[in-house]
Amino acid sequence: MSTMMKAVRLHAYGGPEVLTYEDAPVPAIGPGEVLVRVHAVGINPPDLYLRDGYRALPPEWRPDPAFPLIIGTDVSGTVERMADDVTGFAPGEEVFAMVGFPEKLMTGSGAYAQFVSVPATELARKPAGIDHIAAAGAPMSLLTAWQFLVDLGHDAPNPFQPVRHEPVPLKGRTVLVNGASGGVGHLVVQLATWKGARVIGVAAGRNAPLLRELGVDDVIDYKVENAEDVVSGVDLVIDAVGGAGMERFLRVLGPGGALFLVNPLGFQGQDTARERGITVSSTQVRSNGPQLAEAARLLADGTVRVEVGETFPLAEAARAHERAMKGGVPGKVVLTVR
Repeated sequence: MSTMMKAVRLHAYGGPEVLTYEDAPVPAIGPGEVLVRVHAVGINPPDLYLRDGYRALPPEWRPDPAFPLIIGTDVSGTVERMADDVTGFAPGEEVFAMVGFPEKLMTGSGAYAQFVSVPATELARKPAGIDHIAAAGAPMSLLTAWQFLVDLGHDAPNPFQPVRHEPVPLKGRTVLVNGASGGVGHLVVQLATWKGARVIGVAAGRNAPLLRELGVDDVIDYKVENAEDVVSGVDLVIDAVGGAGMERFLRVLGPGGALFLVNPLGFQGQDTARERGITVSSTQVRSNGPQLAEAARLLADGTVRVEVGETFPLAEAARAHERAMKGGVPGKVVLTVR
C-alpha cells in the first residue's frame, strides 16, 4: 500500500477554515496497535474544542502540540494490518473505536484520515446490521452514556471530583435527560429505557417524534417551558448540555436524588445539593474496547440505535464543523471517507 493518505490536518488553531484536507503520511503502528482503514468518522465536541485551541480554558491549561496534527477520535472501518503481538482481530475485519481518549485529548487522535493507528485494547468489532456511518457516530457518545449509567469500567483518577463516579439504580426510577436529542443525550435515553427507567426528555419540540421512537415517555420543549417549572421529584437528572444555569436542575430532583453532569465546568450548586442530600457527579469518558464491544450488542440487536443527523465527505470537514457548531442536529454529524 502507499505510504501516503488523505487526511484533514491542523497547521494552526482557529475556526473551521483551518481544517486542511491534504496528503499526510500513513501512521506507523507500534506494539499492540492496529492500522485501521477508515470508512467513517464521528464528530464530537472535543474535536471542535481542540481545533479552536481550547480557548475557553485558562491559558495554562491550553495545549501546545507540534503542528500539523490530525484531530478526531471516533472511527469505523476495517483492519488493514496489525502489530505482531496483536491477537483477536484479522485483516479485513470490520471494527470501530474511540481512539486514544483522553490521553490524546490535547494533541489529536488521528481519526480525520483514511488510516488511523489504534491500540487493540480500544477496538471492538463493528456490530452486524449497522453501517459504518452509524457505527462511527457511536463510540464517544455511547461510551459516555454507558460509563455514566451502566458501568464506569475503570479506576483512573476522576478529573472533575475527588471520588469515583458511581452509576445509580434505574429500574422503576424516573430520569430526566437535558439535551435528550443530542449526540450523547439520545443514547442516554435509550440506555435508561433499557435499564427500566421512565424517561423525560428535554429537547426542541421538533425532535419530540424522534424521542418518542427512542422510548422517551414525556418530552419538554425547552423553547416553550422550563423543566424546573413543570417537573419535580425525579430520581436522576442527566444534563448532557452543560453551560450556565445547571443548578436549576436541583429543583427537579427529589431528596436523595442524583444529578449527573456530562460537562460539569461552571456548576455552582454544591452547597444546595448537600443541603438536600442530592448527589452531584461527573466523570470523563475513556476509551475501552471491551466495554464498547459489550455495548455494541445493543446496537446489533436494535435495542439501541445511533441517530445520524447529517453526513459530509472528509474533504468537507470544515463545513461539517460549521454545521456542528450551529447545533440543533438530532444525533450525530458524521464524516464519510472514501
